[in-house]
Amino acid sequence: MGVSFLRMWTLASVVSLALIGCKGDATYVVPEGPMPPNTILLSGMMRELSATPGFTDALLAQLNGGKQGPALMSPALIHRLRELILGKDWRGLDRFPGWTLKGINPTVKIAGRFFAKKDDGTASMHESASEHAALETGPVTTERIKPFIDLGPYTLEKAETVDLNKPSTLPGFTMEGIVFDLGAGVQRGDGPNSQLAPLHAESQRLADVLNRLSMNELNGVAQVLAAIDGHTVSTPEQLMTALMTTGHTVQVYDARYFANFGHFHYKGQEVMMPFWIDSQIRIPGEKRPLLVPVSHAEYEWEIRGPKVNANVSWYFGIDGKSEFRTMDTLDQAWVLGRHAHTYRDQDAVEVTRLVARMVIAFAHQHLRRPDLPFGGYYPLGVCQDGVAAIEKKMTGTDTLFPNTADVSLFDDPRDAEVNAMMTAIPKDVNGGLPSPERIFGSLPTDDLNAITIPGLSDDLARVKAAWQEDTLQRTPTWMHRMLVRLFGAAALLFLVGLVLRRRRRATH
Repeated sequence: MGVSFLRMWTLASVVSLALIGCKGDATYVVPEGPMPPNTILLSGMMRELSATPGFTDALLAQLNGGKQGPALMSPALIHRLRELILGKDWRGLDRFPGWTLKGINPTVKIAGRFFAKKDDGTASMHESASEHAALETGPVTTERIKPFIDLGPYTLEKAETVDLNKPSTLPGFTMEGIVFDLGAGVQRGDGPNSQLAPLHAESQRLADVLNRLSMNELNGVAQVLAAIDGHTVSTPEQLMTALMTTGHTVQVYDARYFANFGHFHYKGQEVMMPFWIDSQIRIPGEKRPLLVPVSHAEYEWEIRGPKVNANVSWYFGIDGKSEFRTMDTLDQAWVLGRHAHTYRDQDAVEVTRLVARMVIAFAHQHLRRPDLPFGGYYPLGVCQDGVAAIEKKMTGTDTLFPNTADVSLFDDPRDAEVNAMMTAIPKDVNGGLPSPERIFGSLPTDDLNAITIPGLSDDLARVKAAWQEDTLQRTPTWMHRMLVRLFGAAALLFLVGLVLRRRRRATH
């Protein structure tokens, strides 16, 4: 009877050890306030709408099918989001998903299986220079490239010179195709930025021209030129030089924001919906890790002068496009915004050149691997990778997290400079520990008190203080926790064996 009880107690102890640490500090309650004006948490919206027939499915379809947001919604993420909503786990919903990047990485690995195919049907990730060209079978046409870059009215087949001395004839800002009504008082998409939207026609033309000038590097395409005040140019960086020469000011900003996961509005309120990642840094004095919202990074051009007044940005997005874009919608207040670096004069020209090299390198990738899910988002990187690579080239440091690019894909000899830049930045795809410099460098503000996401400002302040005092601790990795449990269980079993052995000896 005593031995049976001891075995049951031993089994219960092993199970308890296996569960230790699975949920971190279960006593922590995610704050729901204070909230900024005219803003509601995602949980607040879903508390009211989760029971509305069909709404949860409509919301998930928007997140998964629209190819929008800061992270690829893999089946596992969609399943987790559905669980939280249907289970009415509102606190969990406000820290969704709260995983380490390694937990999100199966999406990367699945996408990475879609390699270019050789003639014999086998997958290959490394080809010779001649094989690179052979993979781009047939001419490089507008139809082949347009899913991966927006060229506006320009094509790869027609040579022409765009006269920037004349005002743009493109239409002005419209919310058509940007803002969608989902019913029940919910809209997805943001309205116009009052300062930038009036410049939309000029900004859209400039984005189209910069994209098309970048494509001049593709083999066999017609050459498009841009002209302004007697200067005719064929590359984006030449255009920046020409603009400066003709009395325009050009500033390029390395900008960071909290990524807006949903772009939802509910009954006129902004819906706070960040996408949280486990930084694997321990909150001082607690068991729980620091969860940080994913940031969005982009380069932004502000051009003012006698002929061209425009604002454009560049990043590699969830839509699979590495391209120059307009940036004239109104950001929700909680995403904030910070210029980590400002480039002028020749530095602005050089950043433009490097971005153009990124644009052509991604075009080569798309032509070789057109079937990568979501246009290669994750295996070719996220918005941070390209910006971090250029930051490293320009400043010698990189301050962005996370970076997800699989550098084995960046092996095209035509893009040697970009390949080297992407290789030089830290990689997070294997679950490594990101440095505090990158965690804090990704933030969209230097003032932690300006952050309005409930609970985040205090967590960051505590971690920053520990970092400055050199007392920062990491949370145990999954493997470390498992080893601790196994060693604990083994030690416990060893002690139980000793007890049983002594009892046997005592009975003989």
